[in-house]
Amino acid sequence: MTLRTRESTTNATDGATVAGSTSPRSGPAGRFADRADAGRRLAERLLPYAASHPIVLGLPRGGVPIAAQVARALDAPLDIIVVRKLGVPFQPELAMGAIGEDEVRVLNDEVIRLAHVTPHDISRVEAAEREEMRRRVTRFRVHHRRRDLRGRTVLIVDDGLATGSTAIAACEVARALGALHVVVAVPVAPPDAAARLAQHADEFIVLESPSRFNAVGQFYGNFAQVTDHEVLDILDRWTDHEPWSEEQTETAGGPISPSTSTPASASGGIDGDVVIKLDGVSLPGHLAIPADPIGLVLFAHGSGSSRHSSRNTHVASLLREASIGTLLFDLLTGEEEVDRANVFDIELLARRLRGATAWVRSRPECVGLPIGYFGASTGAGAALLAAADLGQETGGSDSDSGSGSAIAAVVSRGGRPDLAGTHLAEVTAPTLLIVGGRDSAVIDINCDAATLIGGVVRVVIIPGASHLFEEDGTLTEVAIEAREWFERHLPMGSP
Repeated sequence: MTLRTRESTTNATDGATVAGSTSPRSGPAGRFADRADAGRRLAERLLPYAASHPIVLGLPRGGVPIAAQVARALDAPLDIIVVRKLGVPFQPELAMGAIGEDEVRVLNDEVIRLAHVTPHDISRVEAAEREEMRRRVTRFRVHHRRRDLRGRTVLIVDDGLATGSTAIAACEVARALGALHVVVAVPVAPPDAAARLAQHADEFIVLESPSRFNAVGQFYGNFAQVTDHEVLDILDRWTDHEPWSEEQTETAGGPISPSTSTPASASGGIDGDVVIKLDGVSLPGHLAIPADPIGLVLFAHGSGSSRHSSRNTHVASLLREASIGTLLFDLLTGEEEVDRANVFDIELLARRLRGATAWVRSRPECVGLPIGYFGASTGAGAALLAAADLGQETGGSDSDSGSGSAIAAVVSRGGRPDLAGTHLAEVTAPTLLIVGGRDSAVIDINCDAATLIGGVVRVVIIPGASHLFEEDGTLTEVAIEAREWFERHLPMGSP
């Protein structure tokens, strides 16, 4: 294979044709302000490829904002290509290879030899990276099926190349999926990058190839980490027929900023026990609302648990640190819990949750606050069913809810969303499904449910976590994911 290289610097590489050369540049003159700036400049260079109707593949996470700019300029389909670098065990930043979807693996034999890496070392590193890749594929692919690359020209885009191992893996994955012509395009790469890619890519396009190259980030003014949420925001804003609307143009390189409006709230916080009277019974709870809250989250615990659940109280405490109010309450009385049928009566639990929602909305200190749900285990099914019911209301006609306002966001922890059944299609609230990496059966349940949910949905797998998230640090990861989700979506639900 002959690699054709187009770049803005002069580099002599075996088997490569260098086009459009100018003198080498480095330092401030060759820097990019951020990924959006790099993406726009790279898109200009790639405009001639529009005639070949390519598919643009961004390497998550840093390459996706740049790929989005390219796809927008070329009016081309956008997708991601998931690969993971295999780092040398005692020096993880040094790549000894990479893996990709469809079990593709690429190894750098020279690095392995010089670093004295054993086959056992490779297997151990690969096992860990494949777990992370599975998490990413699960998260990114739920609502964004992989595009058909057969017979197509593909543009693989990243924010820069260092060792090139990840780009090589991406090339191999693309070819395994049937790509006819593979082009790698990046804003910056070291002078020998073309030679490294010569046997893997048909063409290589680079804007800057400075002789002094230490790391990709040194050529960006702003090289902030790109999150999974930002990647999914970009993919969510993409459609086959209208890739970018005018109002989204300026946010193509990052997330849409949520509304910053603040609903009416109490001047000071409240924190105390409450009693909610529903269905002729009294349900004890604990209501805590910080000063100037951005919203209120109601917790729906799972079977065998209560408002005193240590897991839910831990999550609630982190939410309150982010100015999010919380209500933890018992969905059933002690007498009702004796009958195990009640514990799994999702209709009953959802009705109680809707009733509690109406109760908090009637309180003066909660008026106007966007409402979110956090459900665990069976409580997640109840939360999704309640959110579906409230989302279908148009004028508050449901007597036990007392409000026509939809739920702003839902988070499930180790949940059973399948218990909401066919109502999942009616869930329009942005939904985050968090599952432990060791909870295989529940992972499958959540992935299947995610394909049925009508609104925006994410699946997050916490590596190494079991169903109850009892491992060190895993529950805190759950709380952080939930807090970021509610911070992101509760303000959007403001009146």
